[in-house]
Amino acid sequence: MNTSIQFKIFGKNTMNQTINLDDIRNGKIKDLVGANLVGVDLSGANLIEVNLSQANLQGANLQGANLQGANLRANLRGADLTGANLTNADFRNADLRGTILLDIEGKNLSFAGAFLAGIVLSHLDLTGVDFRGCDLRGATLVATILQQADFSYANLSGADLSQADLEEGIFQGTLLRGANLNGANLLCAHLENADLEGVGLQQTCIEGTPLQNSHT
Repeated sequence: MNTSIQFKIFGKNTMNQTINLDDIRNGKIKDLVGANLVGVDLSGANLIEVNLSQANLQGANLQGANLQGANLRANLRGADLTGANLTNADFRNADLRGTILLDIEGKNLSFAGAFLAGIVLSHLDLTGVDFRGCDLRGATLVATILQQADFSYANLSGADLSQADLEEGIFQGTLLRGANLNGANLLCAHLENADLEGVGLQQTCIEGTPLQNSHT
């Protein structure tokens, strides 16, 4: 298989130069702001702390890539990040419609303001993840560890968080209308001003959880 592919990157700081794909895969290029990487195969790539802000990664293959600390405030529609290491990665305001995020490592990453409607993030450890202001309508987060995750002002309408560990999670002003929280752990979570209309709470642990001004 030929891995020395030459192609144009149309980015802010690349001046339309031709760059060897292997140099990206091996982590030699850190500044890919605004790059056009539609459909590119970067599976298993070393992309630690790479700057992909405003890049177009639609349909890209990032399976098993190491993206620790990377700036991924980009178009990732339909991209495949199965098995990627996303620890401390920045997805703020990213477009993640149809993105595959199975078996990822994702502690302390930020999805703040990202479009995650319908996303599947089940059976993962997403401790401390920032979901503030996210569109998570219809998302699936079954049995996911979300301790200390921040969902403030996010839209989780119709989302499935059954069996999720939401201990000390923050849901201030969060829209949870019609969400499934059956069997979830909400120990010491913060649900002030959350909209809980129609929420399933069967066998849900809510000990120590303040519900002031929540709408049920």
